[in-house]
Amino acid sequence: MIAAAPLPGAAFGRPAALAALVLVFALFAMARPIDHDESQYVAAAVLSGEGLLPYRDYAYLQTPLQPLLFGSVAKLLGAYAYPGLRLINAVLGALAVMFVYRAARAAAVGVRPALIAAGLFAATDILLFGTGSARNDALPVALLAGALWLIIAGEGRRRTPLAAFCAGLLLAAAAATKASYALPAAAYGAWTLLDRAHRPLWVAVGAALPTALVLGLASLAPEAFRFGVFTFPADAPRQYFASGGKGYKLTLAFRLIDLAKFLALGAALPALLLVASRLRAWRGHARIDWLLHLLIGVGLISAVLPEPTWRQYLLPLLPPLFVRLARVWDDSQLQWQRFAFTAFALAGLAPTVIAFGSAAVEGIPMVRVLDEGRAIDRALDAAGAHGPVASTAPQLLPGAERLPDRRFAAGPFFLRSKALISEADERRFHLVSVGRLRPNDLPPVVLLGGEARWSGGDPGLDSEIERIAEPRIAKRLKVGDGRLRLLLLTPPLQAAARARLSSSSE
Repeated sequence: MIAAAPLPGAAFGRPAALAALVLVFALFAMARPIDHDESQYVAAAVLSGEGLLPYRDYAYLQTPLQPLLFGSVAKLLGAYAYPGLRLINAVLGALAVMFVYRAARAAAVGVRPALIAAGLFAATDILLFGTGSARNDALPVALLAGALWLIIAGEGRRRTPLAAFCAGLLLAAAAATKASYALPAAAYGAWTLLDRAHRPLWVAVGAALPTALVLGLASLAPEAFRFGVFTFPADAPRQYFASGGKGYKLTLAFRLIDLAKFLALGAALPALLLVASRLRAWRGHARIDWLLHLLIGVGLISAVLPEPTWRQYLLPLLPPLFVRLARVWDDSQLQWQRFAFTAFALAGLAPTVIAFGSAAVEGIPMVRVLDEGRAIDRALDAAGAHGPVASTAPQLLPGAERLPDRRFAAGPFFLRSKALISEADERRFHLVSVGRLRPNDLPPVVLLGGEARWSGGDPGLDSEIERIAEPRIAKRLKVGDGRLRLLLLTPPLQAAARARLSSSSE
């Protein structure tokens, strides 16, 4: 039987430990390089802060909870929205670690193995990447870990309706933030039907609230919702990698190699092997162990299903895996096992430590973003330029207190696609692909340079936009040291007249 753990009063352990963890994660978040993956998440939060809704008013390529929750925060932070959203994710990452610790303690695990498991979880590159950037990874993993703690804390005693309601609410909210968390949520829902002590009705009532929110937004723009949440994630990667000569990354064999590689950047790989080795003694497992095995299994499935495999897809696996690791941890393990866990943990920390060292030498990326934002703001004010800005890197615009053009809010990912949908659907869904972009489609201001090698992007996309804008370019302005540049465009009619004049003079 699982020992009952105290509920909210002792949820986070010592406040000083949580504060220290938040500080470490926050420092890492400020030091991590800019990633073009962050583009749509920052843009979505900023646009939602202006009262716009995903799918209906702008394209969003995920389930919608995060921009709705973070929109008011982005509005409040203003020019500091981008680093602020990273800091929020750092706090959520620290909470996820603390929830794993509390879940392990609730599962009758001693302080030492619970701390070891939580520490190993914190040292995985998967978690550090997800919580060090302004993506949609930190919120759902914190929600999942919190739900896991509530579920385990109620094991072996009469579970309250409130605890069951909150568990369902958190799991469904995780799925409403990132679709890959729907599998763990559904798996636990099925488990409650087999074990009625989990109060399936109350779990379902809690899950109904985020589900209703998603369905309500989907009803406002059903086709745009279906494209953003289902069609684009399935079709766009296949098109991009196949056309770029990297179709091998979509094969199951290569995805399994990537899976092992990402698990090995941290203690997740040896933890998985150790937990799997204990499956042979299946008669000795408690019910909660079988639930953890179920969640680990569906976490692996949710990571393998998308094509190709990326490290953040493994996050749903980690909370149940490290709670289960705490349950099987034995301080009398062989010396080589302890050495292996230490070595893998150091490997998981290595990319973040390298990024931190680079920031110490080259400058903190988030400070540079703010400096460049102020430079953009000054340049546009001096030119008298106003209105939304077209950019493949809309995450850089809050620093200039400028809004992104809604058609560019999805970042570079739809822009680089080729005829995934009709031109009419692009207009209806507030999207534009570069192959269909015309000079007159662009607003008066274009920001270039953010889709580059330093942000993990392809500079050719910005070059193509500049080529398309050429007939309307009135002025080019460098920003800061020149890695970013602004294009000030003439009005469409004026550009057309200039082109006719040039043609007649020839």
